[in-house]
Amino acid sequence: MSTTTEQPRRGKAPAGERVADWADGRLGIYSLAKTNMRKIFPDHWSFMLGEVCLYSFIIIILTGVYLTLFFHPSMNEVVYHGSYVPMQGVRMTEAYASTLDISFDVRGGLLIRQIHHWAALIFLAGMFVHMMRVFFTGAFRKPREVNWLFGFLLFVLGMFTGFTGYSLPDDLLSGTGVRFVEGAILAVPVVGTYLQMFVFGGEFPGTDIIPRFYAIHILLLPGIMLALVVAHLILVFHHKHTQYAGAGRTNKNVVGMPFMPVYMAKAGGFFFLVFGVIAVIAGAFTINPVWAVGPYRPDHVSTGAQPDWYMGFTEGAVRAMPAWEWVLPTGHTLNFGVLIPMLLLVIVPGVLAVYPFFESWLTGDKREHHLLDRPRNVPTRTAFGAAWISWYFVLMIGGGNDIIATYFHLSINAITWFVRIGFFVVPPLVFIVTKRICLGLQRRDRDKVLHGRETGIIKRLPHGEFVEVHEALSQAQLHRLTAHEQYTVAALGPVVDENGVERKPTRKEKLRARLSKGYFGEGNQIPKVTAEEYRELTSGHGH
Repeated sequence: MSTTTEQPRRGKAPAGERVADWADGRLGIYSLAKTNMRKIFPDHWSFMLGEVCLYSFIIIILTGVYLTLFFHPSMNEVVYHGSYVPMQGVRMTEAYASTLDISFDVRGGLLIRQIHHWAALIFLAGMFVHMMRVFFTGAFRKPREVNWLFGFLLFVLGMFTGFTGYSLPDDLLSGTGVRFVEGAILAVPVVGTYLQMFVFGGEFPGTDIIPRFYAIHILLLPGIMLALVVAHLILVFHHKHTQYAGAGRTNKNVVGMPFMPVYMAKAGGFFFLVFGVIAVIAGAFTINPVWAVGPYRPDHVSTGAQPDWYMGFTEGAVRAMPAWEWVLPTGHTLNFGVLIPMLLLVIVPGVLAVYPFFESWLTGDKREHHLLDRPRNVPTRTAFGAAWISWYFVLMIGGGNDIIATYFHLSINAITWFVRIGFFVVPPLVFIVTKRICLGLQRRDRDKVLHGRETGIIKRLPHGEFVEVHEALSQAQLHRLTAHEQYTVAALGPVVDENGVERKPTRKEKLRARLSKGYFGEGNQIPKVTAEEYRELTSGHGH
């Protein structure tokens, strides 16, 4: 005789719970969410710059998918018979004709085009400002050097994606930009002509450049950028978010709000805010009106042909460079008027890309850093970044020298010479001025710590002297002004080893010591107030 124990029958679980259990059993979603959904994120307005970039990128993808449904990336010539009357009967490529159709015949097409273009501009502007925030606050230090490279590569790829995108309509303005690129390719020594024939599929403009740009614009570059964005966000999660120094904040903790539900709710609202602002800008301000300049013809150049702002520095470098060239005995021509600017446009931005590794080598600091610097407390780095930005904007002035000359009634030659001289003079001047400002702000902070905040109240002492009343700072304010670290100058080390044998320092060691002195030596940072100084002063004054 056998007996069985019957288990009490449970009610059937809801469908949503069953689906969640099924997914969790196979994908481990619950455990993953439990680990990461309560992750803490600090709250500061400057951190939203990265979110602006992310949301703009999402908007670009969404609007780009819509535009691909109606765009024809073909250079076959047709006669236009669409609804835009001034262009009827004009011969043009299918790419240009489909752009007109999107703008005037597709429902919502012009608005989507405008949103797509404005989102691209805001995406790149956001990345530029976001990278400068990361640079000036030292957020690129260990363990985030690789993430800095990811961000820098995203910015460079974003520029190329934008260039291939505004070249697709095949209008007279974008065609002039493509002609500029052809000239840069031809300037490559020896192989330039072969590269030009390969890229354009024959003599310029050829018949393949628009389809090739289309494939690069919608597949290759966005795919790489999407992978970099995902990798960037994964590393942000893995490394913890940086935070500004403050009470209770250290390199071993994060003070802020949990990812769920607080940060996610704020992020969701901010996404729709960014989307709404871009939509309003797109609806109110026309950009890239291709119908106003007409289709591209190789024998025409549009008046005031300017690239988008992020590519303006490239054209400025070429416009400012004198037309120097050498004809080699082999018959090859070296066009330095284009070749040197192209080399500079690789080298100078590249210096900024590898800067985190340079600073790590210079300081010898191998620790992890999760607290951010105040830019004033690292004056040489801040001055270097400001000089780099000034170099960028000087070249942008060169890229728009004809527009500036027209609107401000100036000589275009004078503007060109300003750019040529300013390329070498303005960055050093900006470096010196920025460094002096940072040192002045450090002195003011030191004075605040020692003497308190000026209240503006004038008091007369019994013996007739007038003094200003100072208010002591709070502990939180004192911590904010004194929590930063200051590096010491790297020494060459003993010239005699433990065995009494004289050791000759290497050139690398001498260079590091010299650069370290320039960064952190006397006159390059103001010593912060020590605890002993503060106690001695406050005890003497009786606060």
